[in-house]
Amino acid sequence: MPDIVFLHGEVITVDEQNRIVEAIAVKGNQIIAIGTSEEIERLVGPQTTVINLQGKSLLPGFIDSHLHLSAYGIDKLGISCKAPHIQSLQDIFHDVREKAAELPAGKWVRAWGFNETKIAEQRYPTREELDRISTEHPIIIVRACNHISVVNSKALEILAIQKDTPDPKGGMIERNDEGELTGRLIETAHFRIVKEVAHSEEEMFHALALASADYVAAGITSIHDAGCNDSDSFRVMHQAVRNGLVKVRIYAMVCAMDSPEAFLESMIAAGMATGVGDDRFKIGPAKLFTDGSSSGPTIATRKPYTSNPKDYGVLYYTQEELNRRLGEAHKKGFQITAHAQGDRAIEMVLNCIEAALQEHPRPDARPRIEHAGISEPDLVERMSQLGVVPIPNPAFFYEYGEGYVHNYGERVNQMYPLRDFFESGIVAAAGSDSPVTDYRPLFGIQAAVNRKSKQGQEIGTNQTVSILEAIRAYTWNGAYASFDEHRKGSIEVEKLADLVILDGSILQADPNSIADLSVHMTIIDGEIVYQAG
Repeated sequence: MPDIVFLHGEVITVDEQNRIVEAIAVKGNQIIAIGTSEEIERLVGPQTTVINLQGKSLLPGFIDSHLHLSAYGIDKLGISCKAPHIQSLQDIFHDVREKAAELPAGKWVRAWGFNETKIAEQRYPTREELDRISTEHPIIIVRACNHISVVNSKALEILAIQKDTPDPKGGMIERNDEGELTGRLIETAHFRIVKEVAHSEEEMFHALALASADYVAAGITSIHDAGCNDSDSFRVMHQAVRNGLVKVRIYAMVCAMDSPEAFLESMIAAGMATGVGDDRFKIGPAKLFTDGSSSGPTIATRKPYTSNPKDYGVLYYTQEELNRRLGEAHKKGFQITAHAQGDRAIEMVLNCIEAALQEHPRPDARPRIEHAGISEPDLVERMSQLGVVPIPNPAFFYEYGEGYVHNYGERVNQMYPLRDFFESGIVAAAGSDSPVTDYRPLFGIQAAVNRKSKQGQEIGTNQTVSILEAIRAYTWNGAYASFDEHRKGSIEVEKLADLVILDGSILQADPNSIADLSVHMTIIDGEIVYQAG
């Protein structure tokens, strides 16, 4: 007899036939029956909990295939530049000043989510402005894309960055026309400071628990963590799962924000490979960065930016370097992936994947491309031929859509092209890239369906998909991207009881109001881990 049954609902199975049924039964951590309410009600025993869905949608637990668990949690400990009251630099400076007053001298003051296009001044803060707040506290303000930051003089001193410090490969320490440091650190110059802005282990555990609670409340049952700050935070994340602080299942990419090559090499040397672990925490793909941020903008493009005919973005590696590093990981048993936003970067990653598969053939390798931003038709065709799993970010259009039109022009019609992926038979799994944008899957599903910005501007509507297709990108396709489609991602007998119940019907919702639905209940492993109210 089942432990719990759900009756009279809109059960979206996301199985091969996309069946919609009324009811399911769960025993332990598995789904044991699916059917009509009448059929499932016959299984009810004296100890069975019966939940009447009253027409609400019940779906497989959402899988976010690209986010940053620790980064999101850490941000919750700092100052949010996305808070509703932030309308200008002065608003940010006020909050930074208040935080500095609470902390002893020498402690970092951290702000996140900054976007120069969303504030009155339409510019970055300067080092001098931050110095006027404090010269005793190191201050860092991180852009929403998490690829650029601005710091004060105290932070530059701690980081040992001086006027003559050379730019790191793949990044820039910005200077003004007089050669003075502006405080802005771009791409690898930003990533290299992550260790210096480290948190204590106690703070990390707290941050991870906060992040997990938010994700679970949004119906997320599994995540693909896209990279930790360093190897130590990788360890802490694993420990947080084992001691129950983190409820979501984790597929952890092997990638450190600073010196990802060294971290990857150490994991290969330790004998790690994709798939090591269990249903709660498992080693995922080996990942490198190839270019920058789509909203920065710093992505590597084949044609210059529409907004700047001299700008083609930033590349982190040569083709030979990328082939060697990811090729070795593939050879040693890793699924391989890379952050690639611009079409030039995507082409390089596809070249790398093709070379790796030719040199060391492996059936069902499922190489990935994180983001796959500007995926022109020739690149989509190559992805299909190579069996690549792209990980697009539909929610980016809502927050950054106007900037995409400004910087890339007509290329927005090929940005995160879910329609082209589906029609080419490509299994594309969606991710939020949280904290870069809103982590709520319902928010991403709405953006995939309507591709509208916050201001209502349509951004490449030729790539819209149906509600069921968008749901699949956040469920079964996510399971496929981590080799777990036999265990989760759809509501089928013998699969894990990872489920989400909404407060209404998603199939009857206005496509422009899907994000207005809320999560009523989240279940992981047959256990209710979140219930509204």
